[in-house]
Amino acid sequence: MRRRDPDSYRRPPELGPRNDWRTIRTLLPYLWPVGQPILRLRVVLAMVFLAAGKGVTVLVPLLYKHAVDALTPKAGGIAVVPLAVLLAYGLARVAVSASSELRDVAFARVSQRAIRTVGLEIFRHLHALALRFHLDRQTGGVSRAIERGTKGIEFVLNFMLFNILPTILEIGMVTAMLWHLYNATFALATFATITLYIAYTLGVTEWRTKYRRIMNDTDSDASTKAIDSLLNFETVKYFGNEAHEAARYDVALARYEDAAVKSKVSLGLLNIGQGAIIAVGLTVIMLMAARGVVAGRMTVGDFVLVNAYLVQLYLPLNALGFVYREIKQSLTDMETMFHLLTVDAEIADRPGAPALAVTGGEVRFENVRFGYQPSREILKGVSFTVAPGGMVAIVGASGAGKSTISRLLFRFYDVTGGAIFIDGQDIRGVTQASLRASIGVVPQDTVLFNDSIRYNIAYGRPDAGQDEVERAARLASVHGFVSGLPDGYDTRVGERGLKLSGGEKQRVAIARTILKSPRILVFDEATSALDTHTEKAIQASLREVARDRTTLVIAHRLSTVIDADEIVVLGDGLVIERGTHAALLERNGRYADMWAKQQEAALLHDRLAATERAAE
Repeated sequence: MRRRDPDSYRRPPELGPRNDWRTIRTLLPYLWPVGQPILRLRVVLAMVFLAAGKGVTVLVPLLYKHAVDALTPKAGGIAVVPLAVLLAYGLARVAVSASSELRDVAFARVSQRAIRTVGLEIFRHLHALALRFHLDRQTGGVSRAIERGTKGIEFVLNFMLFNILPTILEIGMVTAMLWHLYNATFALATFATITLYIAYTLGVTEWRTKYRRIMNDTDSDASTKAIDSLLNFETVKYFGNEAHEAARYDVALARYEDAAVKSKVSLGLLNIGQGAIIAVGLTVIMLMAARGVVAGRMTVGDFVLVNAYLVQLYLPLNALGFVYREIKQSLTDMETMFHLLTVDAEIADRPGAPALAVTGGEVRFENVRFGYQPSREILKGVSFTVAPGGMVAIVGASGAGKSTISRLLFRFYDVTGGAIFIDGQDIRGVTQASLRASIGVVPQDTVLFNDSIRYNIAYGRPDAGQDEVERAARLASVHGFVSGLPDGYDTRVGERGLKLSGGEKQRVAIARTILKSPRILVFDEATSALDTHTEKAIQASLREVARDRTTLVIAHRLSTVIDADEIVVLGDGLVIERGTHAALLERNGRYADMWAKQQEAALLHDRLAATERAAE
């Protein structure tokens, strides 16, 4: 596979110049979905209702004119009640309203399906992106981009299709009608007014778009800071940094305030100009109509007709400024959201990649090299093998690359040198889904979903029954604790599992992996958050679960790996020692030194605990 600079994946490429037509073209396939004839029929029906509604709308003032002329007394005559015309006028009004509603009803499924499809596609793409992107992302900013983008789709569909386009259609019809009924002067005056109005709106709106962009950026920044601070509530409290967090948040809010004020001022200038153009155009055309009535070329009904057409035309045109501004903003939001789809997944299945075929479950690292940054290599040629059904432990000082090994095995990243094999198959040549289905991981930092304990355990296999969930919980030594809760397995764990202790969260995570029942197990500091008593109970359970399964244990606490078939000691990105616990102690090297220090620390801890008990 072609290698790329890892830094190129750290964030999406910067947005280039705005391209609204490109954004609209990206949206169009969702409005005319392939293989869905019912939705396409709905689009056609919506357009038919739209055209019919505008056609009737243009006829309404004409009926109004005939009614006024019939009611106007003529010389030597009397006014008559134009009953048929008035009934036709009423029916036309009903038809306009009905066509508008039928248009919305026909198109509702199309627009909502487009929003659903786009949202789901982006959600899936975000899950397909590499861990590098998610470690570097700003969750609040990404969330707001998706939220604003999906809302923008709905706004663009409703207003561009059912406001802008119908208004343009109506302008054409009205202009043609005025030319046909009177002369080109009326049509040209109307067209000139509208053209000037649209040109002014476009020009000023483009100028003030920069303020809306700044508002978006500062809004995302403020949201990100707020979410990040609240997610780290305990850390803020530990260091007494409430005032510091409030100050950071206020800086972001102040930038938003300045941009919002500038946006409001520029909006005022836009509205004043629009109002002046409409007023001047309306006055000029009404004066022309009034002169025609005085000269006898036009009737009072004609004067009313011209007025009705202009009012009817300028009402939606008056909202054009707001609609255009919001459409531009929606297109900006959509552009940002669709831009997420352009982020390279970095880790992708090769075309035609087969599923991983696990037979014995042998795991082999062969001269593996890797670095999160090209300038800093973490692993510098690591080789070891975990025999089928065997257990190998990886130990070493912090930063030695222990957890990196589990991430590479799970293929969160691809190695930059060497290869990783499972039963002789290079993991880069098989599908990610089959690879990850074969491996169960209990990570060092356990994060739970804000749902029930049952949901979090069953996440290992969502179709598992209650008996299977409870069996996994017993093996993880968490069933007794859960049974003692008022709501039992229905107890909600809170945001990121904050309502549970570190040990309780870890045991839920172990139960989740037990329920998954994979052929290969990875315990990445799986008992690091547990007390000694609980750790011993869980270690016995883990040994039972790991029986006949290939197990890779990444540990800092050496007492948890003394039964491993082989212990691999990492140092400076290399394997510096390997062997059994007893053999490594006899060698009196790095492992023996680590063991002695941990035993000394454990002895000191026991003495302090005994002293505290005696004092009580």
